[in-house]
Amino acid sequence: QSKGKKPLFVQLVLDNIWSLYEAVMKRDKEKIEKIVTSLGLRIGARESRHADPKVQLNAICSQWLPISHAVLSMVCNKIPSPLDIAAERVEKLMCVGSRTFDSLPPETQELKSAFMKCSSEETAPVIVFVSKMFPVDAKALPQNKPR
Repeated sequence: QSKGKKPLFVQLVLDNIWSLYEAVMKRDKEKIEKIVTSLGLRIGARESRHADPKVQLNAICSQWLPISHAVLSMVCNKIPSPLDIAAERVEKLMCVGSRTFDSLPPETQELKSAFMKCSSEETAPVIVFVSKMFPVDAKALPQNKPR
């Protein structure tokens, strides 16, 4: 890049976000009003008169760039379809710990084909997979507590 030229991402995205941020933090009412009208947003009077500029910034950004839509579209575009899952992966998801798929009851093993079909028919079994991970301090684990 030659001097003075900005990358396209900076010109089209970052400069716009930064100019909005500066206008709100400096309380430039004319520039804020121009940005809001050009984006077609409706900011409530309560948010626009609030003493904390971050409230106004949050109100504008939540309408202009809503995080929920961005995350949902990213998930839809980037995460592979459940129909493309490998049979080995299904077996790993269905087994807990050191158990093998062959050691599961026959009724549970029959769910593998339903799992791979992702069918929404009335007769299809309902399969729920719950996964939750959160950090825990090692000292809080039961095996590390003093007796």
